[in-house]
Amino acid sequence: MSDILDRICEDKRAHVAACRKNRSLESLEIAAREASPPRGFAAHLRAAATAGRYGLIAEVKKASPSKGLIREDFDPAMLAGAYQAGGATCLSVLTDVPYFQGSDTDLIDARAAVTLPVLRKDFMLDPYQIIESRALGADCILLIMAALDDIQAQELEQTAVDHRLDVLVEVHDAVELDRALQLQTPLIGINNRNLKTFEVDLATTEHLLSAIPQDRMVISESGLGTPDDLARLSRAGVNCFLIGEALMRRDNVEAATRFILAPPQAKSAGA
Repeated sequence: MSDILDRICEDKRAHVAACRKNRSLESLEIAAREASPPRGFAAHLRAAATAGRYGLIAEVKKASPSKGLIREDFDPAMLAGAYQAGGATCLSVLTDVPYFQGSDTDLIDARAAVTLPVLRKDFMLDPYQIIESRALGADCILLIMAALDDIQAQELEQTAVDHRLDVLVEVHDAVELDRALQLQTPLIGINNRNLKTFEVDLATTEHLLSAIPQDRMVISESGLGTPDDLARLSRAGVNCFLIGEALMRRDNVEAATRFILAPPQAKSAGA
């Protein structure tokens, strides 16, 4: 585990402990049962692939530890609407407060503004957080293999399944991928960012792809900023992508979303 991830997880464990004191698990379970039905995160990505379209998970992201503030004019509902109008398949919303300046309210507001399924992007370490995610209305949760051992990952995945949540499991290298493939989820996210150097290389997805069975769905994450990037990975066999910063930094998020989803030959100077 990298130093920054270790620090984030330490703070997250303290945060969850505080949340447990403020709200009981029983209360969360009731809220999770009463939340609006899941919208089918994996099903939406699968439908896009079947239709021959890119499956874009567009991310609502205000800041990050490595880049600082990404978007000052930050309105989750407006951004979610722009993403949907631009052709996104699903949304990802950061809810981590200290490192990404996100919030639970960001997820609630973004999901209420659209009909797309929403991934809660946070650092999941405790079953409490999984149940909390469903109570907030999330349709999918993220499991980062670099932050979990195998027993933790299996427990969190089972909790998600029990609460009708899809699971996106994220890996950075071959060792993490081998562990992730022991889980049941079809959604395998390959993060192109090196956790030690923070350098980004799309070849990470290309190199790991051959080890992933055909019944899994690969989502490439980080470092994707142009239609050419998507076309490159599409030629390798990947058609689902998680993109945040490249879209969040644009003034016209809807137009930027349409542009990045366009086939390379359809690009124009005015896009």
